[in-house]
Amino acid sequence: MLNTILLMIGTTEIIVIAAIVLLLFGGKKLPELMRGIGKGIKEFKQGVNDLKKDVTADPEPEDKTPQEEQ
Repeated sequence: MLNTILLMIGTTEIIVIAAIVLLLFGGKKLPELMRGIGKGIKEFKQGVNDLKKDVTADPEPEDKTPQEEQ
C-alpha cells in the first residue's frame, strides 16, 4: 500500500514535503519525531497481528460439568 502511495507521489512532491517537515520541526527534533512514528507503527502492526491470531485461533473448549450419578 505504501509503495502504491509513493508511486503516485512524484519526486518533487516528496522533496517539498521533506522540506516543510524540516522547517516545521528542525534538524534536532526530526530524528526524535521519526523514532516516535516508527514505534507507533511497530505497536500498530503488533496489535493487528495479535488481533489476527485471536480471530483465527481455535475456540477454547467449554468446561463440562460431570453429570450427577443416579
